[in-house]
Amino acid sequence: MFFERPDAGETAVLVHVDFQDEQEREDPGEFLELVRSAGAEPATLLTGSRHRPDSRTFVGSGKVEELREAMVVHDAELVIFNHALSPSQERNLERELKCRVLDRTGLILDIFAQRARTHEGKLQVELAQLEYMSTRLVRGWTHLERQKGGIGLRGPGETQLETDRRLLRARIKAIHKRLDRVRSQRTQNRRARSRAEIPSVSLVGYTNAGKSTLFNALTEAEVYAADQLFATLDPTLRRLEVVDVGPVVLADTVGFIRHLPHKLVEAFRATLQEAAEATLLVHVIDAADPDRDLNVTQVETVLDEIGALDVPMLKVMNKIDLLDSAPRIERDGEGCPEVVWLSAREGRGLELLGQALSERLAEDVIDVQLTLTPEQGRLRAGLHELGAVREEAFDDRGHILLEVRLPRRDFLQLMARLGERPDDYLPRELQERPVWEG
Repeated sequence: MFFERPDAGETAVLVHVDFQDEQEREDPGEFLELVRSAGAEPATLLTGSRHRPDSRTFVGSGKVEELREAMVVHDAELVIFNHALSPSQERNLERELKCRVLDRTGLILDIFAQRARTHEGKLQVELAQLEYMSTRLVRGWTHLERQKGGIGLRGPGETQLETDRRLLRARIKAIHKRLDRVRSQRTQNRRARSRAEIPSVSLVGYTNAGKSTLFNALTEAEVYAADQLFATLDPTLRRLEVVDVGPVVLADTVGFIRHLPHKLVEAFRATLQEAAEATLLVHVIDAADPDRDLNVTQVETVLDEIGALDVPMLKVMNKIDLLDSAPRIERDGEGCPEVVWLSAREGRGLELLGQALSERLAEDVIDVQLTLTPEQGRLRAGLHELGAVREEAFDDRGHILLEVRLPRRDFLQLMARLGERPDDYLPRELQERPVWEG
């Protein structure tokens, strides 16, 4: 660590303030879930209401005294605010309360630090922590104000605080370089998938909406899934076979949350880029959550920040088992799947999601009748090999009549292998359609 702090305790006094501005309000229920996810034991929740935060302590002198009494009563060693505190507010509160004070951003960072498993994830968390810490180095702890001294070091010198800042900046710069390499590798992987014309589907959604449970149900993976916020943090990619489409890359991404700190969005940009460059986003929504509309808005805000709001989206209303509702597909005016209602935990409606994915991803599918001569047997054999022949018949002249359905890219690859011209077989409207690019 770059600076000393009082030892953190597990028993915490929580503080939640209601503000008149709707945009500034936080959810106390979600706050409790965050605290439990971090491993702390909530002792009590102090609430209040203000028009605006107090510039010095955020809550005012009266609430600080109430906090001090609650700390004594519950023998707590930690105070957690459901709000973002400025460095000076945090410093003043720690001086007044003689204990460690954590704000909402620091709490989320702590959870992320516990959940990161991959090298990339740990780098991203460390970057976010260091950038958060960089604004909080001035804390008044005595060792930060001492001058370095000793033989060969006398003179203008450098305060310990300045040294800490310099080391911190160097570490941030080094992590940025390593994450740039990760970002470059991810870009190369996406380009390789694009050249192979493999579509990618990214699961996005509010944290605890059931993304990882759905991911496991679709791919039979073993991604950790639990009824808690940020149960999984690192992105996971798996292969998924979709009817009429073939192999698809399915990505499970980090969950979003209301007022997700901007530094976290920045730090996880390399991971979230999977969503920004996906062929299709599957927005998983907790259908039973009374705040689901607000959660959807928060997810769309983050998607907008990373430039992913324009990516085609399929909504999945999960947890219908809590609503006693039946699985179904909702379509738009043109009959395109728009919303799928299902229960990932019970496996109900998964086949409808597969159908919706097929329809959304297989928009460039050839469904046509071909008339082949006996001399074109190689083409007939190739279509059978691809499993594209739905019906086969012969006319009076011995011509082969085939009803075929297959992804256009597979048809074009077969034509190229046989040295045939696709335009000789496709109707004009299919000839003019652009080749799908994943």
